[in-house]
Amino acid sequence: MAGRINDEDVKAVRNAVPIDAVVSEYLQLRNAGGGNLKGLCPFHDEKSPSFTVSPSKGLYHCFGCQEGGDTLDFVMKVDHLSFSESVERLAAQAGITLRYEEGGYGRASQQGERTRLVEAHRIAARFYAEQLDGAEAEVGRRFLAERGFDAEAARHFGVGYAPAGWDHLVRFLRGKGFSDKEMVLSGLAQDSRSGRPIDRFRGRLLWPIRDITGEVVGFGARKLREDDNGPKYLNTPETAIYHKSQVLYGIDLAKREIAKAGRAVVVEGYTDVMACHLAGVTGAIATCGTSFGGDHVKILRRVLMDNSRSEVVFTFDGDAAGQKAALRAFEDDQKFAARTSIAITPGGMDPCELRLAKGDEAVRELVEGRTLLFEFAIRSVVEQHNLDTAEGRSAALEEAAPIVARIKDAAIQHEHAVRLAGLLGIMDTQFVVQRVAQLARWARERGSRPPGGPQRGTGPGGQAAGPYAQSQQRPQQQSQQPQSPQYGPGGGPALNLRSPAHRVERELLKLALQRPELVAPAFDAYGADEFTAPPYAVLRQAIEAAGGVTDADGDFLTRVRDAAPDDTVRSLITELAVEAPRISRQPDETYAGEQLVAVRLAAVNARIAELEGNALRMEARRDYEGSAPVRAQLWELQQYGRGLRERGAAAL
Repeated sequence: MAGRINDEDVKAVRNAVPIDAVVSEYLQLRNAGGGNLKGLCPFHDEKSPSFTVSPSKGLYHCFGCQEGGDTLDFVMKVDHLSFSESVERLAAQAGITLRYEEGGYGRASQQGERTRLVEAHRIAARFYAEQLDGAEAEVGRRFLAERGFDAEAARHFGVGYAPAGWDHLVRFLRGKGFSDKEMVLSGLAQDSRSGRPIDRFRGRLLWPIRDITGEVVGFGARKLREDDNGPKYLNTPETAIYHKSQVLYGIDLAKREIAKAGRAVVVEGYTDVMACHLAGVTGAIATCGTSFGGDHVKILRRVLMDNSRSEVVFTFDGDAAGQKAALRAFEDDQKFAARTSIAITPGGMDPCELRLAKGDEAVRELVEGRTLLFEFAIRSVVEQHNLDTAEGRSAALEEAAPIVARIKDAAIQHEHAVRLAGLLGIMDTQFVVQRVAQLARWARERGSRPPGGPQRGTGPGGQAAGPYAQSQQRPQQQSQQPQSPQYGPGGGPALNLRSPAHRVERELLKLALQRPELVAPAFDAYGADEFTAPPYAVLRQAIEAAGGVTDADGDFLTRVRDAAPDDTVRSLITELAVEAPRISRQPDETYAGEQLVAVRLAAVNARIAELEGNALRMEARRDYEGSAPVRAQLWELQQYGRGLRERGAAAL
């Protein structure tokens, strides 16, 4: 069993890798003001960015789904890793050698399973790349050269060659300390009839498939010889680190261009990605042995910072199969806020063949000459009908009108309704416009797809309907004041942020977490009972358990989160640590003093009211001896309250 990682090493890893550098490997971040960054949450679908990263505090928090934490929490959540695997990944990235409590440094046997599988793939990728230079790989080099790829292109994309023998890679990985079980689990090897593992890929050209961070998680292998009875392309099977529906080939190379240009180009194969990149279309990516689907959409939306100014371009062959694939892509159109377009390659050529036949410029022109996907879908539907008959025109209208009704922009929707009337040859343009408007209205009212047409739903304003769209339709005021998380049993009630007391308590706790020097040392004298919202009272106790604000240092937030009694409070801490203050300017001592006074004054007034009631009840029973000290205490508090109102923080 692996030993526990040394606490000092965990701390060193947390401090060594900036959280914004880690998060930006998965999604595009933009300035959110106050030193924070914002992007689309990787943990739930959303249309407006609510995922906030605070580089100065090393924390993230999503105000939409309430996920939050530090760098290690993010890596654990986004890549489904254990704590130790997350530490090991970031340690490798930072060049930190880990120590384990049971003695020694990071031995291979002590690494997490996922880390071991990733390491096996990294070594295998290097092994295969080296084999491409050998005599046996001549057939692979010839395959690449025939498609316009030289040795430099192969190196850039990490293309390699798997020797034709049974166990070349298996023996190589054994020499690197990997067990037979690890090789089989990784998908690099498979059990033979004799029970001994053999190489999965043999005598094939290989493309390493990397995740968005650049880690090799699988391979795509192309058949080269006629005597190979396997499929044309053989991919890594589903493993703990490789899920074909959740990877995009080339995303590690394309993500920065996609984010910068606001455009992704989806092609069909590995060589198409290579051809596009070498031709200057460096935002090209491809799926890996599966059709483009919902999980791929999520990846692209995060990288694009999905909005109406961004674009996804699908490229397909111009044949019937390509047109069918394009219409399938149209089914995902409403999952993007981005525009979706299609580029049909001429003569049935794919981008690789187009580059070989007509050069780099032809590939760039292919992408630049794209057509909006809904325009292509409308034309494709109309062309299936005989427009020389009234029946054909009517059928075409009923199938094409729902497509037009799904267009998000109302002005563009109207323009294409007019254009549809022209395509159909229907003289009564207003009839077609009204039919489209009727379908769009029904969709808005019912929250469902317009009747007929391709089976994708639309909701208000042409947005995607159903549970996905409904989850995105959040009240506008939410962007102004994030909603508090809902607390379960033992965590206290949901917070009512309309309460002035709760708002000011929240603001004071934010200052204590974000700018402890502004509220020190006064804050440390506040009791948990001065916070009327139960979750805030628990958070105040966690701050006290972490040593208070007076001696806060670089590890203060980590100590507060560690002192939280459960994940609910821990999430609240992260939320308040990254939430912007309620004022537009930077908080200063004056503002901090106002919050300190407001919370203390509320507590004083509450105590005054309590003592007043006690004294009146005693005096009603003629217990004047008992009420005298209560009255004295009451007078003291009233004087203290007057001082707070008149002198502010100076009276604390």
